[in-house]
Amino acid sequence: MLEDKNQARTALEKLGEIGLIKHLTKNFGLKQKSSIKGIGDDAAVLDFNGKKAVISTDLLIEGVHFDLSYMPLKHLGYKSVVVNLSDIYAMNAMATQVTVSLAVSNRFPLEALEDFYAGVAAACELYGVDLVGGDTTSSTKGMLISITAIGEANENDLVYRSGAKENDLLVVTGDLGGAYMGLQVLEREKEVFKVNPQNQPDLEPYSYIVERQLKPEARKDIVELLKKLEVHPTAMIDISDGLSSEILHLCEQSNVGCHLYEDKIPLDPTVISTTEEFKMDSTMIALSGGEDYELLFTIDQKEFPKIKGNPNLTVLGHMTEKNMGAHLIARDGTKIPLKAQGWNSF
Repeated sequence: MLEDKNQARTALEKLGEIGLIKHLTKNFGLKQKSSIKGIGDDAAVLDFNGKKAVISTDLLIEGVHFDLSYMPLKHLGYKSVVVNLSDIYAMNAMATQVTVSLAVSNRFPLEALEDFYAGVAAACELYGVDLVGGDTTSSTKGMLISITAIGEANENDLVYRSGAKENDLLVVTGDLGGAYMGLQVLEREKEVFKVNPQNQPDLEPYSYIVERQLKPEARKDIVELLKKLEVHPTAMIDISDGLSSEILHLCEQSNVGCHLYEDKIPLDPTVISTTEEFKMDSTMIALSGGEDYELLFTIDQKEFPKIKGNPNLTVLGHMTEKNMGAHLIARDGTKIPLKAQGWNSF
């Protein structure tokens, strides 16, 4: 629920826009060397000392991208930042700053926004990024969130979607499908709650996949790991819309095809058991579920010994000639054309 009914509510109009920004951001300091000036002037000032700046923006709309009936505002603040940082790490860059803009209706008191910004602060602290600006305004349609993430990288470290070559290995971090199945569990419990508000859901058996939905993590650790292993990906993308969509993006931008092997797709046991419970196909969920925020990248085959056996990384297949197309190689050897059936807000 949005907030405790007995909790004090402070109307935002009491503070005004400037007062609200000062109140919500008073505990955010600057830790990055590149952050020269943060909140409080007409613009932030950043200095990257000759490095390339990397910038990504996301817009999140209540009722389209999140549901506050089961998404706590602190988790929402955290997730909003993390999903943007993921785009920076997908460039093989390091995130350094974020801006956070909010539009809210009058059903949100100050205390609700404090919870949201507590989540923003937790993400900034964990990932070592500075909050350097943003905007607040009113909305007639609930909550809207716009976040911009800024990062830096040396030019020769940057990785684009367009560098994959024929015979490169296709590698993914972590495991897939958990966030989507966590969403299915939360949606089911929401419907049960509507029928019987006294019924408290037992989410313990689903804790891993619910956390994958409500509190995902961006793979900053992988950027650091690859540097340590001296592995330079040829192409990279983050998995926000589903594995098949992201593979097709890589294939299109790199002018290659792909063989993805079904038996190599990494699935957590909770994902397998929950897809069985919901009578869903676990491979289809991994291909189309989205919101995993893992990194998908390609490497030259000669780099394979450096990543072999690493528990964070799974080789899913390899890139092929463009005219061979992008296919899933099923467990029985059947070739199935990959389709982009992932998340589409339209």
